[in-house]
Amino acid sequence: MEALDLKLRDSERFCAELARREARNFYWGFISLPFEQRIAIYALYGFARQVDDDADDPNRQKLPERLEFHRERIRRCMRGEWSDPVMHVLSYAVVRYRIPESELMELIDGVELDFFRKRYRTWEELEGYCRLVASVVGRMCVRIFGYEDEAALTRADELGVALQLTNILRDVREDAGMDRIYIPAEDLDRFGLRESELFEGIASDRWRALVAFEARRARALFASGYGVLRHIPRRAAVCVHTMAGIYERILEKIERDPDFPLRGRTSLSPSEKLLVMVGSWLRPV
Repeated sequence: MEALDLKLRDSERFCAELARREARNFYWGFISLPFEQRIAIYALYGFARQVDDDADDPNRQKLPERLEFHRERIRRCMRGEWSDPVMHVLSYAVVRYRIPESELMELIDGVELDFFRKRYRTWEELEGYCRLVASVVGRMCVRIFGYEDEAALTRADELGVALQLTNILRDVREDAGMDRIYIPAEDLDRFGLRESELFEGIASDRWRALVAFEARRARALFASGYGVLRHIPRRAAVCVHTMAGIYERILEKIERDPDFPLRGRTSLSPSEKLLVMVGSWLRPV
C-alpha cells in the first residue's frame, strides 16, 4: 500500500506541475481549492490539455487515431485502469466525484469537431460547439466542487460558453492563421464583413460593431453563468470567480481596443491576474 501511495503522490505532482506550467489563466483559480479537489481539477485539466495539444499537432491526419486513443484512455480510466500519471489521478477522481464517462467523451467530441469543421453558420451551431469544448468541462468541475442544486450545472454551461466566446474573440488572428473562423457567418453578414477582412486583419467600424455585439452576448452569458456561485462551496466559488473574472478582464480589454484581436492575442499580466484573485477572495458570500 505504501508503494502504491508513493506512486499516486508522484502522479499528483506530475498533474500539478502540468497545470502550473500550462494553465496560465485557470491556475490562478485552481490554487484556491482544497487539496483533494485541486488535484482532481489538475488531472481533469491535464487530460483536456493533452487532447487539445493533439488537436493542434501539425500532422492533422493522425488526429482521428489519437482521439480514439484518448477515448480508450477514458474507457480504461472508468474501469480503474491507467498507464500514465494523468489518468492515474483521474481514475480516482471519476469515482470520488461521480464524473460520467459521457462528459469526458463529449470533450473529445468537441475537439474532433475542430478537425472536421472550420466555419459556423449560426450562433446556435457555435453555441453547440462551445458547450462541447468548454461547458462540459465546467460541469465536471462543478461535480468535483459539490453543488446544492441541479441549477448549478445549467449555470456552469452558460459560464463555459461565455469563456469560450471570449476565447474566440481573443484568438481571431491566431485562428485565421489556421483557416478557422468561429464567428458565425450570420453575424459577419449582419455587419457586412467578409472573411478576407479577418484573414488580412482589416480594422473597420463594421468590425468594431461586430465585436461590441459579440461582447454583449458574452456579458449576458457571464451574468447568468455567475449564478453557479450560489450553489457551490465558498472556496470553489473563489476558484470559479477568479477564472471567469480573468476572462471578463480580457473581454474588457477587447471592448476597449476591439482592433487588437486582429493584430495579436489579448492577455493579462500576472499582477492583473493577482488583482482578480484577491478580488474574488474579498467578494461577499
